[in-house]
Amino acid sequence: MSRASQQALRLRRERLLIRNAELRQQLARQTQGLAAPLALADRSLDGLRWLRRHPEWPLGALTVWIVLRPRRAWRWTARAWWLWRTARQLQRLWTRVAYQ
Repeated sequence: MSRASQQALRLRRERLLIRNAELRQQLARQTQGLAAPLALADRSLDGLRWLRRHPEWPLGALTVWIVLRPRRAWRWTARAWWLWRTARQLQRLWTRVAYQ
């Protein structure tokens, strides 16, 4: 490889590195607004991971709620059951309509 072509390659490499740095800075400026929502998503995922490692806490809270407010617990259970059944029926209906 000739000296001129090596120098041209070095110059091209330097320009690409400078352009790369500029693009990184531009991307950092453009994505600054996403920092807060992404941090919230990270905290939420951390909370879900903690709940998976410690299922006794939500189960304990649910047990206390059922003991202290049994009527309300039954009412919410009935609502959840109705919602689940309705969702299943809508899912079956959607499957029938979508695949005809």
